Amino acid sequence: MSGTEATVRAGWPALGLAAVLACAAGPPPPATLRVGTSGDYAPFSQAGDRAPAGFDVEVARAFARDVGLELEWVRFRWPELARDVAAARFDVAMSGVTVRPERSVAGRFGVPVASSGAVVLARPAHAAGGLEGLDRATVRIAVNAGGHLEHSARAAFPRASLRVLPENDAVRRALAQGDVDVIVTDTREAPHWHPSLPDAVLLGPFTRDRKAYLWATEASQAEAMDAWLLAREADGTLARLRARWLGAPGPPTATPLEALIAASAERLDLMPLVAEAKRAAGRPVRDRSREARVLETAWSDVQRQAEAARAPPPDRARVADFYRAQIEAAVAVQERVLAGPATPGPRFDLDRELRPALLRLGDRMAWALVRLDRVPERRALATALDAELERFGLRPSHREAWVEALLGWAQSRARARANSPAITGSSSDAP
Repeated sequence: MSGTEATVRAGWPALGLAAVLACAAGPPPPATLRVGTSGDYAPFSQAGDRAPAGFDVEVARAFARDVGLELEWVRFRWPELARDVAAARFDVAMSGVTVRPERSVAGRFGVPVASSGAVVLARPAHAAGGLEGLDRATVRIAVNAGGHLEHSARAAFPRASLRVLPENDAVRRALAQGDVDVIVTDTREAPHWHPSLPDAVLLGPFTRDRKAYLWATEASQAEAMDAWLLAREADGTLARLRARWLGAPGPPTATPLEALIAASAERLDLMPLVAEAKRAAGRPVRDRSREARVLETAWSDVQRQAEAARAPPPDRARVADFYRAQIEAAVAVQERVLAGPATPGPRFDLDRELRPALLRLGDRMAWALVRLDRVPERRALATALDAELERFGLRPSHREAWVEALLGWAQSRARARANSPAITGSSSDAP
């Protein structure tokens, strides 16, 4: 490991963003941030003659400029992304990476930076029957290998003739040349492909996804960028970059509430893997002693994050309410999975792989929670949570528990700030 790599892994992030910015003006040479990029996924990452371009590339450059880092671009292939993250071939993958559970096991996602959904571009003769009509053995569907879209295509069209192509642009060419009837892409990439496929009909979206940066290195680096992203969302920088590269600013995603909801949804996405690991090991869904330890760990995480952010001391009862709501929702998802036959897909070890991932997510939730001072009114909050929880098959009572916990937390923060007038906010959120 080079000296600059050692600095970026162990030095600047541990100081917090404000200290990083102060140190960036000093005499030491800049550290290097190694950014993984696929170079094949417009509008997030496109290989250029001299350097990559795209939304995520511009975000990386802006972050590096603000905190005084050099950038090193490391190319990856989608089928190897999880392995590359686990092996720390780079510090962070920034290439339109969709949040997926197996990737959550491999590394640590940051706050969401964009949303998307899987769609198809179909020849007119095949589009007449809608998405449902595509799931037939006679329909030839192409998709890029190894990424989120391959998983989505296999889940949505299990009976179709699926062609998995190793190069992303080969998917577009396959439809243009008549080699397939349908291709799978997403709401961000489709506008770049559609002009060269003028007769294709767009159908969907049929998934609801988030894009975030996937970190291979320690959490303090990710937290430094997450704090920077919150600041850049607040000052309009991310909206301007989305408008330039993604076609429209879209709703803000790098906010404390969205970060918290995203981390909670990511945790629930891991529950089918947890359930299958427990099924294989013959373990029960509920373990009251472990649930108690989860609550104790959550309290420690929130206290530590509040101290680091120089935020008012948290209310322990409100912290417990929020994490209990997470536990009950997780149990419900596991019970639903175990009520049916074993689900296909990768298998992970409960103690060596899944629980460490859950601990990382718990700490991420704590990071977002201490920055969450305000939430929407009850009805708007319930609507926002419904959009997340419906795909997990959870009951309205689970949503209500989350709503009550978040409203109670916001009220407790308002009281704490009123009683701590000297505390004006988190130093790590300063640009």
